[in-house]
Amino acid sequence: MKILIIDDDTELCDLLTTYLDQEGFDVAAIHEAQDGLAAAQSGDYAFLILDVMLPGFSGFDLLRQLRRTSAMPVIMLTARGDEVDRIVGLEMGADDYLPKPFNPRELVARIRAIQRRGENGLGNQSGVPGKIMADDIAIDLGTRTVYQNDAEVILTAVEFSLLHALIKRIGQVVNREDLAQEVLGRKLEMFDRSIDVHISSLRKKLGHHIHGVERIKTIRSVGYMYSCTAAV
Repeated sequence: MKILIIDDDTELCDLLTTYLDQEGFDVAAIHEAQDGLAAAQSGDYAFLILDVMLPGFSGFDLLRQLRRTSAMPVIMLTARGDEVDRIVGLEMGADDYLPKPFNPRELVARIRAIQRRGENGLGNQSGVPGKIMADDIAIDLGTRTVYQNDAEVILTAVEFSLLHALIKRIGQVVNREDLAQEVLGRKLEMFDRSIDVHISSLRKKLGHHIHGVERIKTIRSVGYMYSCTAAV
């Protein structure tokens, strides 16, 4: 898999490139936002590691522009303890975040978790990928595409996996921790709002209600439930 790193910290890029190369990834690093955006939009890369602080314009601006045309998986690198940056990055369409400084092994674990979600929408289930339908939503597990009233809805890899995790348990409450483990491939950290922000993004893209029913219900202190009629 070809990975693009956009970060102006050249030493960190060299370290990550060496480590990711050893893990079997094909890595390129760019240190400036405009050139990085052009590379990310080229279609030559399957995964992006993006720093928040960049010369030229911010990683948030870059991600906003990228999401207009691409659902490429993105992990954002943020300052440790800066919860606002993490939330903003997720709201802009990042799949996950990692606070600096971090262990490269943790980065690889998160890359592989998102990669697994992208390659197999069925999680741990076996069998041939098919289709799931629920009211106005149709999920094609083979192509990992979602349609609403026959119009394609562009979702990130994590958003797709999250929607699938909820709809395959339609009418059931799904614990936030279980969602994080299944969708992000990791446990939630203290004050970690990753799942909540991805849920908010799904609501915006799919609509909060259908037929007067709240599409994705928040079950306070527990998790979420896709509450429309039974899936097919």
